[in-house]
Amino acid sequence: MQTYKDLIVWQRGVTLVTEVYRLTERFPKTEIFGLTSQMCRAAVSIPSNLAEGFARKSRAENAQFVRIAFGSGAELETQVTIAENLRFVGKKDTVTVRGLLDETMRMLNKLSFSLMAKN
Repeated sequence: MQTYKDLIVWQRGVTLVTEVYRLTERFPKTEIFGLTSQMCRAAVSIPSNLAEGFARKSRAENAQFVRIAFGSGAELETQVTIAENLRFVGKKDTVTVRGLLDETMRMLNKLSFSLMAKN
């Protein structure tokens, strides 16, 4: 593997960010500094932390950044639920984001275990 861009999980994370931005465009404008901002930052944090961890060149540091990315995914999952509960979007509207997030979280979990097993 040459670069973090070769990681499928990083690629999925970037796609997830795009979909979160599309989803939050539907939110009330009063939420631009609230839930919209929180969700976008949590989503961006996932591939960003993967890139930073990969750049560290230390397996232990890389594993730590993967765990941070996983935590950001859990944050985003919670925020999507809150957005649904507040009726900013319906469950049908979040299918794509939830699917990408679920896939990304599973990949992050496997990557984390893989990095830790090699320590």
